Amino acid sequence: MKQLDDVIANRDIYLKQKEARLSELHSNLLSEDNDRGRFDVLNHMYDEYIPFNTDSAYNISLRQAALAKRIGDNNLLQNARMNRANIFGATGMYHECLNLMDSVPFDVLPDYLRPYYYHIKRTVYGRMADYAAFPADKSRYLHLTNSYRDSITKANEPGSLAHVITKADILNVNGSPTEAIKLMQAFMRDNELSEHDRAICAWTLAEAYAKTGDKDLQKENLIISAISDLKSSVREYISLRQLALMLYEEGDLDRAYRFMTIAVDDAAKCNARQRIIELNDTYPMINGIYVETVRKQKETLELFIIIIAVLALLLVVMLFYMRKQMIRIKNNHKELTAAYERQNRLTEELKTSNRKLTEANDAIAENSELKEVYIGRYMDQCLVYIEKLDSYRKTLNNLVKSGKSDELKQLLKSSSIIDDELKAFYYQFDKTFLSLFPTFVDDFNRLLLPDEAIVPKKEGTLNTELRIYALIRLGITDSEKIAKFLRYSLTTIYNYRTKVRNKAKGDRNTLEAEVVNIGREAR
Repeated sequence: MKQLDDVIANRDIYLKQKEARLSELHSNLLSEDNDRGRFDVLNHMYDEYIPFNTDSAYNISLRQAALAKRIGDNNLLQNARMNRANIFGATGMYHECLNLMDSVPFDVLPDYLRPYYYHIKRTVYGRMADYAAFPADKSRYLHLTNSYRDSITKANEPGSLAHVITKADILNVNGSPTEAIKLMQAFMRDNELSEHDRAICAWTLAEAYAKTGDKDLQKENLIISAISDLKSSVREYISLRQLALMLYEEGDLDRAYRFMTIAVDDAAKCNARQRIIELNDTYPMINGIYVETVRKQKETLELFIIIIAVLALLLVVMLFYMRKQMIRIKNNHKELTAAYERQNRLTEELKTSNRKLTEANDAIAENSELKEVYIGRYMDQCLVYIEKLDSYRKTLNNLVKSGKSDELKQLLKSSSIIDDELKAFYYQFDKTFLSLFPTFVDDFNRLLLPDEAIVPKKEGTLNTELRIYALIRLGITDSEKIAKFLRYSLTTIYNYRTKVRNKAKGDRNTLEAEVVNIGREAR
């Protein structure tokens, strides 16, 4: 774990190494004067980009296809098409992936491309099985997945990485994880592995240990896999996310949160939609653990408050006792006065501590209230959206049944539904926020110059500037997150924030800090 922390601290170094490799490949492409040589360089670039940036990998596959057509080599063309299909699978476009793969003429495909063909089919059907909604579909996709697993083992040389990984996968699926562990341990011991290959092997070994119930060795191999993933600067991975979930369950919340944040950031930069979906699915569990942690912290804080109250009571008793002693012993008046002054200082320090604890308790109470309100509104909104989706589905179904294809196309092209839902979403947000902070608009305008007040067009709602600062009041200060929430560009959000800061009555640099405190005294 210490090594993983060190690797994360030095991620910039590994990223620069990755960028240097990519820069060298771009230089090689420019210096290559032969089309086949260019195709090979593009293949190397594709291998580097596919776990790093799917957009760049997709563009490379298109360049390969154009180059293969110019060369007139059908094998190279099919290789380029399968590269593009592989990207479709990684980004969750399963329909497009399978359509493209079905168009590949397998019968005339050379032997060296057939393992790649099986790998893509196995990967896509495996993911479709994971997300199948109905047992019949899940069973069919699992059958296809197992079929292509068998094909991979037959098409690859025994002892090769692809053969061993797939064989271990089969053993895990068929309930023989102990055999899978022996196979992977022997392969990792007897072969020199690149960082990327080690990450894959360690992940497979972790899966096997998970099935045996050995959480310690599962965790160890997840760490090894995550270290190799980060050293090779890939952004499309599973190990770090799975490790973060284990750490959440163990109570290592700080490290788990840091790992999960890195995984989310990498998935977004890679545009690996499959991983983004998987990360989104884990958040409810993380939130449950977080709520439980906050509950325990609140109980601990309440215990501290009781102890401090008892100490304060004892302090009062001591003050009376000291006062009595001062009356009895007038000869020691000077010394007792000094002691009394010291005791007063202690009392002030205790009051300061009590005030800080009260502020902390208020902050926790506010966070709990905000979370309770927004979770309730979130659940209500989800139910509304489910009903709307069902109504929309019925409408589409009726149009299909009645053969009204023109109306169906017109409905699908229209963005009015999305626009209406966004308006409803922002309305609910404004309503919820103003119910929590009813004087927010007036309090916010008091921070601005008198002639620069921002007033929404309609009472009970917020405009864009107020909505930005409402999010800041809720603790969302990152401009990128605000831009995504309000569906504006990052530049537009920066401009809005700068424009409002320039209207500040006092120091423009402290405006947002003052906004965070709006409504806090009232609570």
